[in-house]
Amino acid sequence: MSQQVVHMCPTAMGSSHWLEPVRATLDAAAAPVDVFFRDDDAGWGDGRLIELLDLFASRGLPVDVAVIPAALSAGLAGELRDRVSASGGRLRLHQHGYSHVNHETVGRKCEFGVSRTRVEQARDIAVGRERLAELLGEAVDPIFTPPWNRCTPDTGHCLAELGFRALSREARAVPLAVAGLTELPVRVDWVRPAVDELASRLAEAFACGAPAGVMFHHAVMDGADMRRAGELLSLVADHPRARASGMAALVG
Repeated sequence: MSQQVVHMCPTAMGSSHWLEPVRATLDAAAAPVDVFFRDDDAGWGDGRLIELLDLFASRGLPVDVAVIPAALSAGLAGELRDRVSASGGRLRLHQHGYSHVNHETVGRKCEFGVSRTRVEQARDIAVGRERLAELLGEAVDPIFTPPWNRCTPDTGHCLAELGFRALSREARAVPLAVAGLTELPVRVDWVRPAVDELASRLAEAFACGAPAGVMFHHAVMDGADMRRAGELLSLVADHPRARASGMAALVG
């Protein structure tokens, strides 16, 4: 019933004028615009994660959740397995670092940064992958999102050697150009900009000609963030020029 309301009357769900630049970009698109949604930090803020997943489920849209292996509890793992099974392929999971801990003493935060050797990085990635496989099984895709969207070339080579297919960071990161490792960057950080700037960044991402990746952080999203997220999801679900995809489908 709720899904029918969303598709027949999106304005009833609180669609707002702030999305007009995004709607105009989609209206003007000559071809369908590929959009994907990545939510980071599963293992923290479980209640808010479930709230965000419910927004996606009610609109029938795909979402990829980056899971912190060391933070994942057995209870949340069970909830995620059940939701993946019921999602018809629209909910997928992948690895988000290992413990989401900063190892740098100077500069920007990074779990897989210059202070760590290639051996140390490979060990944490492998241990994290094993933990996710144990708790989540086949719901985990061979995609890696580094905490804070930062890593080194060594990280990329470790990922390729361990069989990962894709790396997802921010679009402004310099590509690592590691053979066998596709990069699928996000272009919009949901929680940082003010509303007008958020709309502008979304419109730019939807017009750039590459998949428009939108990054959520459920654990720090308040009620207003969730409401606006629902408004964007309703627009994407209803607009004929928006084509929402899972990350694995875009990697190929």
